[in-house]
Amino acid sequence: MTRISVRGVAVASATAVTAVGAVVGVASSSQGATPQPVDVAGATLLADVPSATQAQTISDNFAVQSSAQRQSADLAAQKAAQEAARLKAAADAQAKADADKAAADAAAAQKAAADAKAKADAAAAQQAAARAAAKSQLSTTTDSAPTAGSSTGGSPQSIAAGMMDSTQFQCFSNIVTRESGWNITARNPSSGAYGLVQALPGSKMASAGSDWQTNPATQIKWGLGYMNATYGSPCDAWSFWQVHHAY
Repeated sequence: MTRISVRGVAVASATAVTAVGAVVGVASSSQGATPQPVDVAGATLLADVPSATQAQTISDNFAVQSSAQRQSADLAAQKAAQEAARLKAAADAQAKADADKAAADAAAAQKAAADAKAKADAAAAQQAAARAAAKSQLSTTTDSAPTAGSSTGGSPQSIAAGMMDSTQFQCFSNIVTRESGWNITARNPSSGAYGLVQALPGSKMASAGSDWQTNPATQIKWGLGYMNATYGSPCDAWSFWQVHHAY
């Protein structure tokens, strides 16, 4: 569309006015009036006015721009929602993994506790059986052992060897050697423990015989019974002694 330049019209008009003014001025000069020139450059001009088509184009451009902005905002919102969903899914997955691990750890701990209990129960049963067997053996050996007050006719070692098998005798001997040196009247000056097996007090051995102070058979019988009843056997008592240096 061709614009109508108001400025151009104004300039042309100003030129015409100037020309007319000049003529009038000439005519008036004869009457003594001075002509006034017109400042065409300083004249006020009107702004260009767009046509209806241009206005529609501008409106369409605004609409397209607004639509693009809405689409951009919708896309950003969609991306934000997708990211939030992704983060939530990751958090849910991690929470489930943690819960599964905790459950597996608890199950493993429960199984380990059950296994440990079963093992402990089996060990206790085995020890109980060993004690029962030792007591049975003690009953058999003591029945054939020299009786309290009887003449043994042998050394304390030979008497002890006749009251138990060779393996148990060796363990028994290891303890007695360290406790009393096989001295039937050995007395601990600090504690008062007495005899081959250092019974404390020595009078405990009276349960095996009234001659507990002088008869090695009585002392051995009592000592063997104590070891079997307390530890299961002389060898079990010896194992304890090696750790604690007492029994």
